[in-house]
Amino acid sequence: MEFSSALLETAVAEFAKLPGIGKKTALRLVLHLLKQEAEDVQHFSDVVSRMRTEIRFCQRCHNVADADICSICANSMRKQDVICVVENIRDVIALESTQQYNGTYHVLGGVISPLDGIGPSQLNIDTLIQRTQKEGTAEVIFALSPTIQGDTTIYYIQKKVSPATKVTTISRGIAFGGELEYADEMTLARSLQNRLPVENYVSSR
Repeated sequence: MEFSSALLETAVAEFAKLPGIGKKTALRLVLHLLKQEAEDVQHFSDVVSRMRTEIRFCQRCHNVADADICSICANSMRKQDVICVVENIRDVIALESTQQYNGTYHVLGGVISPLDGIGPSQLNIDTLIQRTQKEGTAEVIFALSPTIQGDTTIYYIQKKVSPATKVTTISRGIAFGGELEYADEMTLARSLQNRLPVENYVSSR
């Protein structure tokens, strides 16, 4: 792909560094910006710059925040003694979009994966344990990906949580609309273990 402008080429190269953005999409975005008013493009640039320099991470749960404590942790209407443990910030956004959870979160920043050189010390595990002890947490809900790494992380943390704290994990099984024959053995096994009374299943649909 040849460009008549070095500035255009540089801009396209920068946009193409974003995840899921190829060279053609990057070019389309850059050309779109060229059509906009200079003030609009400047505003876009300022917003991105402020986001990068001013966004903080919650000192309590490690979620993104505009202050030392995020809006979720600061919300007195939420159950402060219930913590949902997630891998990353995207998981918080996904769970919040369901509007079915009214507790708080704790972002680990990943999962234990020895093959990738990620151990407990690289994750926000110590702060989670300290938080449960200090706040007298009633329940810790694990909402980690159903993988070996996710299960290893759950097992590790569960051993460190106080016996007085209830430890649960989100249900795992066959997705609605999925074909049984295409499910792997682990998913099928968990579906059987987490089976529900028919009346509960029907009433939830």
